[in-house]
Amino acid sequence: MSLPISRRMLLAAGLASWATKGLAAARPYDLVAERSRVSFIFSFNGAAQTGTVPVRTADIRVDPDNLAASSADVTTDIRQAKAGLLFVKQALLSPSVLDAENHPIVRYTTTRIILGARGRISEGAQVDGALTLRGVTRALRLNAELTRPAGTAANDLSVLNIRLTGALSRSEFGAAGFPKLAADRVDLDILAEIRARG
Repeated sequence: MSLPISRRMLLAAGLASWATKGLAAARPYDLVAERSRVSFIFSFNGAAQTGTVPVRTADIRVDPDNLAASSADVTTDIRQAKAGLLFVKQALLSPSVLDAENHPIVRYTTTRIILGARGRISEGAQVDGALTLRGVTRALRLNAELTRPAGTAANDLSVLNIRLTGALSRSEFGAAGFPKLAADRVDLDILAEIRARG
């Protein structure tokens, strides 16, 4: 999902403009829950399955003067996951996989942002973070993209869109149940809309 160069350039110009206007400090953003989702894709019995889980809390801060200093701390409640077929969801939440009863909260906290081309959170940017799943914390790197909604002014950073993609090994988190049915790799595709607070 690559953006046209002109939109990328406008976003960069907007961030630079915002910084030069004296607003250059990490600014808190609120998540727009109804326009945000965490999707996970996995293979179950040889067929691709897609599930979603809503975001529970999100502390997101964007520093336009130093984008690498931006941060996010996000949690979800895995008990609210949807995974198509009922028996697939039951297997997913079972003690041998996510153990949702004992470990309902999944948390991802950024530890480093690696900027992409020309110092932007796009064009190859990556986010390093710590993912806590099933009570186990592991490092997880995600590909990142930060954009403005189409049609907004170059200096309007009141609303931003975030997309994060990547993959994890569920067995690394102890979620190794049903190995003959469910693949170890789980792909992630996270979309979020955030709005500047105040």
